[in-house]
Amino acid sequence: MVQDIILLVAGFIVGSMNAIAGGGMLIGFPVLITLGVPALFANATANIVTLPGQLTSAYGYRQYIRRVPLRYALFLLPIVVGAAAGALALRHTPPGKFADMVPLLLLFGVGLFTFQPLLHFHLHSHVKGERRGWLPMVLLGLVIIPLSVYGGYFGVGYGFMMLAFLGFTSLPDTHMMNGMKNIAATFVAATSMVCLYSGHFIHWHAGLVMAVGSTIGGYTGARSAQKFSSHKLRIAIIAAGLAAVVYLALREY
Repeated sequence: MVQDIILLVAGFIVGSMNAIAGGGMLIGFPVLITLGVPALFANATANIVTLPGQLTSAYGYRQYIRRVPLRYALFLLPIVVGAAAGALALRHTPPGKFADMVPLLLLFGVGLFTFQPLLHFHLHSHVKGERRGWLPMVLLGLVIIPLSVYGGYFGVGYGFMMLAFLGFTSLPDTHMMNGMKNIAATFVAATSMVCLYSGHFIHWHAGLVMAVGSTIGGYTGARSAQKFSSHKLRIAIIAAGLAAVVYLALREY
């Protein structure tokens, strides 16, 4: 019972963080490992944790998503292709080798989260005006494939990269970008779950309990994100992420 309460609360935090600033699994992933879920299985289970939260977050941004041009739906195809490739690569990674990689992967996720606002601002300030025609969409579609491969393999930090990627587009509003990021993350998580299901990589009990909290946190976070600055939350997430990196490094090495 105590473990389920911890999972539920952690899931709520994951969903809220993903909706407001991203980086939810910087907290959720170490919680799963601390509660005894092996690293590779915790990584696969993260998909079921984040999926409902991403869906409710997208619903919370629905008024902004409706304003996104329909052509952006074309990005979903390369997103699914890349996520499938990443998830299949994860299936063929030995659990011991993946556990050794976890601190570095998590540190990479923390780094993405830390510098994402600067990267997004830099890209968005240098890419102006409407992009017309199919060539820019095709080029952006090719760029999104390796990003989604990473998302399918180790999802922590995928949302940050998507926001930076959306800086190349002509979307004018941050909330529209957040909504599109949530949709992309939903497709990555769903694709990864389909690819990993038959390999029995998902810890269903822990994942479903956390998913309940993530569902609630995702919607409330999406509504709250439109009302206050997330600067202080970002600082707290970075600190917690670095603490998780140190903890997992000491645990693995």
